[in-house]
Order: sequence, then C-alpha cells, then structure tokens
Amino acid sequence: MRLFIGLDVSLAKTAICVISEHGKIVNEAQVASEPEALVRWAREQEGTVAAIGLEAGPLSQWLHLGLTDAGLDVVLMETRQVKGALKAMPIKTDRRNAEGIARRLHLGLFTPVHCKSVSAQEVPAVVGARKAIQQGMIALKMSMRGLLRNFGLKVGAISRGRYDQRIRELADGNPMLETATAPMLRARASLRQELAGLERLVRQMAQDDPVCRRLMSMPGVGAMVALTYRSAVDDPSRFRSSKKVGAWVGMTPSRNQSGERDVSGGITKAGDVNLRRAVCQAATVMMHRGRSTWLRTWGAQVARRRGGKRAMVALARRMSVILHRMWLDDADFRSDLAGPHEA
Repeated sequence: MRLFIGLDVSLAKTAICVISEHGKIVNEAQVASEPEALVRWAREQEGTVAAIGLEAGPLSQWLHLGLTDAGLDVVLMETRQVKGALKAMPIKTDRRNAEGIARRLHLGLFTPVHCKSVSAQEVPAVVGARKAIQQGMIALKMSMRGLLRNFGLKVGAISRGRYDQRIRELADGNPMLETATAPMLRARASLRQELAGLERLVRQMAQDDPVCRRLMSMPGVGAMVALTYRSAVDDPSRFRSSKKVGAWVGMTPSRNQSGERDVSGGITKAGDVNLRRAVCQAATVMMHRGRSTWLRTWGAQVARRRGGKRAMVALARRMSVILHRMWLDDADFRSDLAGPHEA
C-alpha cells in the first residue's frame, strides 16, 4: 500500500498524518521535530512511503535535507497555497493541518518549492547578521536623538564621524544625560566595529565566488546584491527560461478578475522578499548613479512614459532576468549594446 504523509512542523513537535492511496487516514501521531525521529517513525509504517509533504518554513529545509539523505521522497509545498487551503477549515489544529497537507499531497494540489543547498542557506545567515547589527545601530542612533530632544537638545544633520562628539557636547554638564548616553555610545561603537568586520567578510565572499564576480560586472550590482541573488536562485538550471525569474521574484503585474470586476495593479510580491528588495535597490542605483548603459537608457525611457516608480520595478525585473542569463552563459554584462542577455 502506498502511503502519503503530511507533516505540520512546529518548533518542538511535528504532527503527522498518513493517508493511503485510497484517501483513508491510516495513522496519526506526533513526534519530535528532528530528522532522526521522523525517519524512524516513517520506516515503522506498514506500506511504501510514496511521498512526504511539509510546508516550506524555518525548519522545513533542515528537515527536508535530513529526510532526503535517508532516502525518502520529500516535497516542500508552497507556503501561501497551503495556508490558503488550511484557512478554509472551520477547526484549525496541528492534527487537522497535517491531514490537510497529506490530502493535498495525495491529490497533487500543490506547487513544489526548491530546497536550497547548505551553502545557499549559510550565505543569508551572514547577510542577515549584518542587517541585524545595522538595524541595531540605527535604533540606538534614533533613541539618542529622541532622548535629547525631550530636553530641547537637537542633534541636527551631522556626519557619521562626528556623531559621538556631537552627542557628548549636547549631554555635557548634565550628569543624568551623560550617564544615559555613555553606555549607548559604547554599544554603538562596538556595533560599528562588528559591522565593519562583517562588511569586509561579505566583500571577500563575493570576490572569492566566480559567479558573484560575474554578476557584479553589471552596474548597480554590488557584493550584497550578488550574494543575495546567488543564494536565492541557488541552481539556475531549475528555470526553463530566464524570463521566468522575473515572475518568481514577484515583480510581474498582479491581476484580480471575477465577473464584471477586473483589477490590474501592483506586483504579485511572490518569492523571496530579500531578493526582491536587493534587486530593486540595484535598479535604483543604476538609474541614478554610475556610467550610462543601454539598460539604464531603457529604464529612463520607461520612466518618461510611466513614471519613476514603475520604471524602477520594470528595470529590477529585467535586471533579474539578465543576471540569470549571465549566470547560465558564463558571460559578463556588456554595457555598450543590448546583446544576447537582453532576452
């Protein structure tokens, strides 16, 4: 008997539902969210495990790798589809979620999601650490500005190098303000030092990777964008056409049509939000800085017709397509003309 197993993963426990090829519930259980425990439980079942399905999430890729290494057929299911289907259930529990995932797996009503390699998961960890430290610095900076503003002390526009000196000047003579701002300044200085170290590491990682070096040949694409793009795409061969990358990133127009209503506007915002943000930042840099290229000229023409915001999105979508083509063709960006990478 062929079995279809649905997993509803949480931090400590995973709810399991097993459905036979005839659609009947064979077994239900709850085990620890560990690959070894799930493999051991799956091999104890009476029958052949046809497929194991789980919703894409924080622990899913780790569990997917562990189950796949054990020789089991595992499928990562697209998150928005699964959530939309499970939301229709009148009673929502982990047990029912596992059953819903198993039934969608059995009927084939799902979109598989690519499971990234280990190296592709490690790079976003470094990039995420850099972003967290950067946000901590900004939060401390704004907190000190707000703290001093309550006493009529305005920091004003100040360069990064003179910020600490300006804070000390404003707090000078007030023991309580000096006591409040001194540890915040020390914490900010420590974060700046750690951020500088991560910045050097990120640049070195991009320089050491031949794919990233090739991607950075496009104007506007720096180390952060190249690493984010490389880790998000992971395997360029999984796209049959480079044009599909634009839709995968979520930068194609959305549409909501029903009966007499037909609304088109905005973008789908599907896929990796960090990649979409990175490519949009690269498009903004290309439009306003650096040397002129045929791609920048195309973006300027779109901006004159449709406005700057639409031009930025259109340019970001086209850049994501061209970067994928450059990766596949192992070719640098050509700024003089629209060559084969235009498609």
